[in-house]
Amino acid sequence: MNVHLTPELEQMVHSKVKTGRYNSASEVVREALRLLEEHDQVKADIRRKIAEGMESLKAGRLVDGEAFFEQMEAELEEEIRIEDEQVEREKIAYR
Repeated sequence: MNVHLTPELEQMVHSKVKTGRYNSASEVVREALRLLEEHDQVKADIRRKIAEGMESLKAGRLVDGEAFFEQMEAELEEEIRIEDEQVEREKIAYR
C-alpha cells in the first residue's frame, strides 16, 4: 500500500521518527491509525450515551440536576470523612 501525504504531514512523520520514539514511518502511521480507531470508539460511545439519554428523556426518566449534584457532593464528603478517620486511626496506631 502506498500512501501520499502532504509535505507537512510527511515532515511530521519524519520528526516523530527522529525523536527516537518510533523506529520507522510505518510505526508512526500504525500508531496514528490506532489512535484514530480509539478516537472513533470514544465518539461512538458518546453517541450511544446521548441516544440512551434521549430515550430516558422521552420515557420521562428524569433526574433533577441540582439534587443529583447535592447527593454526589454529600457522598464525596462522606468518603473524605471516612478516609480522614482512617488516617487518624493509623496515626494513633503508629504512636
